[in-house]
Amino acid sequence: IIYRIMKTFALVSTLLASASAFTPAASRAFTRTPVALNSVPLANGAMSFDRVCREWRCKYTGDKSDSESLEAISKVVDEYLPAIKAASSDVTVNRLVCGACLDFKLMITVPLDDFGPWEANGHEPEAAFLEKIKAIEGVSQVETQTITNMEI
Repeated sequence: IIYRIMKTFALVSTLLASASAFTPAASRAFTRTPVALNSVPLANGAMSFDRVCREWRCKYTGDKSDSESLEAISKVVDEYLPAIKAASSDVTVNRLVCGACLDFKLMITVPLDDFGPWEANGHEPEAAFLEKIKAIEGVSQVETQTITNMEI
């Protein structure tokens, strides 16, 4: 019986080791994502970008689990999300909340080719969104920033 168990274990180990789906992620960790032809080089060519992010951020008050200002921000996000997603057919929207420093951030990332027209249009619906969250009691330090945002 022990011989059978060892033989079965050896067979299963061999099959698993040869199957690429079971290859540890560490061996694939250094695979680079292909860079688009219209990417912009940075750092003497050591990196580049072809996606640009517009970040909308503010501070909220209260504990993240029951903050009334954070709840109100969430309702504004829900209201404007369809218009935000209209910025590009390839838009990604990320919401970040830090309970320790009371940060709320919305990161809207679009391809480089779509950023120029979106910027020319005032990052629609940025102005209306920011005005709404500025009116929420407990919201402060409402700011924006344009940055690159690449998945690597």
